Amino acid sequence: MADVKRIEVGFVGQQVITLKIDSGQLEKLRKGLSDGGWHSVTTDEGEVDIDLGKVAFVRIAAGHGSVGFSSAG
Repeated sequence: MADVKRIEVGFVGQQVITLKIDSGQLEKLRKGLSDGGWHSVTTDEGEVDIDLGKVAFVRIAAGHGSVGFSSAG
């Protein structure tokens, strides 16, 4: 997946799931929110079906929040 974004999808009732999706999947998800119903999202780990009628928010992580080592060269 190119241009992977980490998002959180919050549902009515306070459940939240975190997904890693590409920008194309994010755009499809955003467009689907106005229609409601069920929507399939392809992630880096598989496919997730979401009932868009129960989504309270979608949060997109800013930047790369990863922790790791880099070579000091």
